[in-house]
Amino acid sequence: MKLGAKHILVEHSYEAEDIFKKIKNGEQFEDLAKDFSLCGSAKDGGDLGLFGKGMMVKTFEKELLSLKVGQLSGIVKTQFGYHLILRTK
Repeated sequence: MKLGAKHILVEHSYEAEDIFKKIKNGEQFEDLAKDFSLCGSAKDGGDLGLFGKGMMVKTFEKELLSLKVGQLSGIVKTQFGYHLILRTK
């Protein structure tokens, strides 16, 4: 099974909370990823492409699998920082 996701990665939970509010207020996920994400995927609007199960850290994957396609996660903490995850497949 292939999974797909976009994400925004930041260093602090308060940054993730602020970005989450912006998305809920109608700002585009991809634009916010380009402006704020620390991940190399930021230039692609946070797009991580397609990947198989077991390719992402467990906390990230567990949250991703709980989402429906098109659904945004809450704030997810991993060893890399704080993520907002948008499931794309």
